Amino acid sequence: MKNRVITYIDGFTLYHAIRELSPERPWLKWLNLWSLSESFLKENQTLVEVNYFSAYSTWMPDRYKRHRDYTAALQAEQVKLVMGQFKTKNLKCPKCGRQYDTKEEKETDVNIALRVVTDALLDRYDTAFLVSAGTDLRPALDMVKSLRPDKRVLVVSPPKRRARARDLNPLFELTPGRLEQNLLRETYTLANGKVIVQPGSYKRPRA
Repeated sequence: MKNRVITYIDGFTLYHAIRELSPERPWLKWLNLWSLSESFLKENQTLVEVNYFSAYSTWMPDRYKRHRDYTAALQAEQVKLVMGQFKTKNLKCPKCGRQYDTKEEKETDVNIALRVVTDALLDRYDTAFLVSAGTDLRPALDMVKSLRPDKRVLVVSPPKRRARARDLNPLFELTPGRLEQNLLRETYTLANGKVIVQPGSYKRPRA
């Protein structure tokens, strides 16, 4: 029997890491998370599920549409979505004392932790890959190790995030070359007939 693998991908951390890594190569954001996950596998392993954790910026129409197009393309590649939400947070400027509202993404770390632990307890994987640099996830990894020592949870650091992920003991860090090799197609036709097209701002310039 092949070793069953599930991946859990912290969408926001990965997105911001790619944006900072290579602002001149925005097409790297159009990333195929299923084929990326397959690139982690050894010969005795089989990929059974890929989970993408994020939230929509609903108050920014252009970004919201790009994100929805991206998640639709991911679903066409069999990736499962676990979406959280943004909540409004009131802050006070330490210099001028003015109060203002900002948006803060909630639920992603909790959703990842719950899924990683629950799937281990339900024997849904033998090996899990966690793509994140969120050190708040350390307790969840320790819990899996304690309750199901037969399960392995291996951390993959987003680009240039290995130092931040040190407490998670990452196995390796994603490189631009690996990202380039695992991009989504330019167009997808969904079951309902809708066509998803790679956003113009993400397109690679023609040679």
